[in-house]
Amino acid sequence: MIKSSSMGEIARIAGVSISTVSRVLNEKPGISPE
Repeated sequence: MIKSSSMGEIARIAGVSISTVSRVLNEKPGISPE
């Protein structure tokens, strides 16, 4: 089964803020590829 991940979990694993995850998912400008 595929497990759904929360933005908080993704942010924690990636070492970024929840706001950054939200910006990426909504294709907002100003996000570094790093």
